[in-house]
Amino acid sequence: MTAETAPGLRVDVRRGHPTEEELAAVIAVVTTGYVEESEDARADESRRSRWEISQRGLRSPLRRDLGWGGFSG
Repeated sequence: MTAETAPGLRVDVRRGHPTEEELAAVIAVVTTGYVEESEDARADESRRSRWEISQRGLRSPLRRDLGWGGFSG
């Protein structure tokens, strides 16, 4: 986003009487900082979600060849 494409830009001066050049400089610096920060603020795509971390592994398949003979309980 550049200063030209910023929708509804509003600057409230709380103290002092800045000139138009000073206001333009402030807007340029803040806009540049915002653009740089938004470009660097990308989420890591390789992170595992909380769901993936909490999932248990699948159990191994049942061995059907053993039958019920090993049951002792």
